[in-house]
Amino acid sequence: MTARALETGNPSAIDGGRFGAWLESGALLVGLAAIVGLRWVAASSGMPGVTVGLGFGVALAALWFASVRGSSLRSWAGPPVARAHAALSPGAIAAGATFGLILVLVTIAGSSMAGAALPVGMSRPAGPFLPWALVTVLVAATEEGILRGAVFDRLRVAGGLPVAIAVTTAAFALMHVPLYGWHVVPLDLAVGLGLAGLRITTGSIVAPAAAHAVADLATWWL
Repeated sequence: MTARALETGNPSAIDGGRFGAWLESGALLVGLAAIVGLRWVAASSGMPGVTVGLGFGVALAALWFASVRGSSLRSWAGPPVARAHAALSPGAIAAGATFGLILVLVTIAGSSMAGAALPVGMSRPAGPFLPWALVTVLVAATEEGILRGAVFDRLRVAGGLPVAIAVTTAAFALMHVPLYGWHVVPLDLAVGLGLAGLRITTGSIVAPAAAHAVADLATWWL
């Protein structure tokens, strides 16, 4: 039940809140899929990776901004939802950064033990570090803002916490398939579950965004 419905005891408020949350989460996922498709087209056309990444990050940021500006979620779910977009917290950043480093080390160790190459995407990109790093942080933050922020909160209202975890984790894995292939899905599912765990335990997108950014930035030195 939503907080508003619990306060008023109005069944129609419960149903309306859930229906609206389903609609908004669906619209956000469709928008995300469209942006991922456009990124794949741009990358396939031979555009520079940093340029593609910048366009991808800006498009995600626009979708995220629109979701925050146009949402009725706070009226459905009450004040706790607002904490998902809380101000930067040193503790959350530290927890996220630590988790991101652990992800990288576990992936490297696993690949080494299996005698396999590192997954596609975990290798040093071409080009200068600073532009690449800025774009990497932008993409990591906006992906988390959409998935572990906007979509997660709506799905939690619509179908509960397990639905929010399952759908956002699956979406996180699938959005990387066009660039890296289906073989990345198991790894990304595991990473997505970890990021969802950070979102739940900290109540904010700051920690998963920090973990995502640190893990992606670490690929420069691999």
